[in-house]
Amino acid sequence: MSGGFVHPSAFVDDGATVGAGTRIWHFCHVMPGAVIGESCSLGQNCVVMPGVRIGNNCKLQNNVSVYEGVVLEDDVFCGPSMVFTNVGTPRSHVSRRDAYEGTLVRRGASIGANATIVAGVTLGRYSFVGAGAVVTKDVADHALVVGNPARAVGWMCRCGERLTLEGGKATCPRCGDRYEERAGALVSR
Repeated sequence: MSGGFVHPSAFVDDGATVGAGTRIWHFCHVMPGAVIGESCSLGQNCVVMPGVRIGNNCKLQNNVSVYEGVVLEDDVFCGPSMVFTNVGTPRSHVSRRDAYEGTLVRRGASIGANATIVAGVTLGRYSFVGAGAVVTKDVADHALVVGNPARAVGWMCRCGERLTLEGGKATCPRCGDRYEERAGALVSR
């Protein structure tokens, strides 16, 4: 690891890979076989389990655990105390290590504080999960989802601005990117 930082209270186990410029803060644990990209930030009390893949420029706020089976692409934001699961039917007295379900968080997605992402879903590119939402099914690219269970309530720009569609089209007021809704999906135009 070049140009990064690991707080003295954090553990990065042998066999973990941590990219250049990544910062790992107080009381974190990165386990063997975990791969973390460049320029990431792991806030206080994060855990990254074996086999996890985290892309470049990802931000994990305090108290985020990333369990086996979870993949974060580049530029993913995980808000404070959000939760991933990796087994659909857990029991403390029954080993389910062979039943881990994959969860994929696509490039640029943001997950709000205290949200829960149930195992086996995909969060689309630049999607936005509201604080406290419980995601039980796949989320489309650019979709804004809220509630329990999470449901789509709008669209988000790549830059993180909520979009207002008029006649099925939107221009982001912040960055100027242009979008069009087609067949229930949001696409660049």
